[in-house]
Amino acid sequence: MEETEKRDLISITPEWSIPQLQEKIADAITGDGPALSTTPTQYKNLSADTCLVVNTSGSTGQPNSVAISTTALIASTNAAHKYLGAVPGDSWSLLIPTNHIAGLNVIARATALGTKVIDNRNVAEYVDADFISIVPTQLHRALNNDPKLLEHLTAAEAVLVGGGPITESLRKAAADKHVKVVTTYGMTEMCGGCVYNQKPLDGVEVDIDATGLIKLKAPMMASNYLNNPALWQSLTADGWFQTSDIGELIDGKLKVLGRMDDVINSGGEKISLVNIERLFNSHFPEQEVVAFGLPDAEWGERLCLGVTANISLADAQQKLTGINSPKEIYIFKEMPKSVLGKVDRKAAIRLALGK
Repeated sequence: MEETEKRDLISITPEWSIPQLQEKIADAITGDGPALSTTPTQYKNLSADTCLVVNTSGSTGQPNSVAISTTALIASTNAAHKYLGAVPGDSWSLLIPTNHIAGLNVIARATALGTKVIDNRNVAEYVDADFISIVPTQLHRALNNDPKLLEHLTAAEAVLVGGGPITESLRKAAADKHVKVVTTYGMTEMCGGCVYNQKPLDGVEVDIDATGLIKLKAPMMASNYLNNPALWQSLTADGWFQTSDIGELIDGKLKVLGRMDDVINSGGEKISLVNIERLFNSHFPEQEVVAFGLPDAEWGERLCLGVTANISLADAQQKLTGINSPKEIYIFKEMPKSVLGKVDRKAAIRLALGK
């Protein structure tokens, strides 16, 4: 197709069945059908190489319409399958929403392998598959109170776990139950996960800038923010995608320490909230926790914890000492989470403030 050519863009509708959605994704990839948007959109046609438009929240919290090319989606699919050793005829189980890149990837990958995606959402009995993609909450649920889901995960050749950090205790518990976990790191702008088990996928380059932020370059990088091209240009000016995640490279492995906005400054000390949660889980492995900062006249920000169990501040302070010691603890009826099962730190702050 010529660069000047355009293609139609239509929105994915809830009325489509999964087989219908898979067929339309296949047509979007081959060019036999229009490009697809995960949400209703004002854009009716766009550049011919665009395959998907996935709405996501950027670092500013404002929704961004991420344009993903056919080339990027195919590169992502091929790199994932190369790492996993997937071959034509292998199957994928769908357990996550299809309005995010992770769910769309499951469908695209099944299509690439020549199989129908297995929709195992909201079912009484799971149909086994070779590969599965889930979020940490689903893994926790399988290991603690959903034996049927655990059986489904155990039967797979690999279970991709992304969308949030996974604790060492959860990873060990999964290994003890013979679940073959592959941790993933990425974002919609990189067509989903592009680092598996801390190792960059084929073609993916990782760098850490002077401020400790992760930068990524890969053939699966998205093309643009349709609604904010100036922001996209600023994040990719040097050819790398500038993330909001803090990390470090050790012997070629990427350790993600948390988002830039997951770090607070308390009494002049920078504290990683993700690390606080990991430390807490090392002492209280069965408890859900969210760490956050609240304004404080003395400390600038005071470190707070939100939990769903009856854990006292004294109990937490006995285990978490020094700069890691929380100043307050809040007991929530349930942990605030996003639709993908991620703990919602901003919602936790609102709950703590009674808003």
